[in-house]
Amino acid sequence: MKTSSLALAVTLALSAALPAQARDTKHLLPLDSASSMKDKEGVLDGSVKFYFAGQPHPAVLEKISTDVTNMKTNAFGKSDEEACKWAFLSGLVQLHKKAKELGGNGVVNIVSYYKKNEMASATEFECHAGATMAGVALKGDIVKLGK
Repeated sequence: MKTSSLALAVTLALSAALPAQARDTKHLLPLDSASSMKDKEGVLDGSVKFYFAGQPHPAVLEKISTDVTNMKTNAFGKSDEEACKWAFLSGLVQLHKKAKELGGNGVVNIVSYYKKNEMASATEFECHAGATMAGVALKGDIVKLGK
């Protein structure tokens, strides 16, 4: 009896010490499906234009800064795609706010930047989703664009 209890205790202790295998599913989702969503705060008013890597844009008059966002959203009860779209939209809101704060009217060369790994695409963004959270990281140059 004592031996089986000791074996059970050791087994439980060892299993508790093993790292939990959290889900981290990578998704590449279309920019246009998320870009058409409306942000809850109404921040995306069109005064700051967004251009992803490879997309043509007006001439850059001045590069002000490079900014990185790392947005997470609650994925509980949402599909991975829905949660990813909200995290992406939150990233755009952050870039918009930073551009306005610094006097910019555009963000160009936007790339996905999850765990500091660049993924440049003119049509898709990268998102990672787990059981309870989804995350999108974006990096872009805040600029003043010509007309």
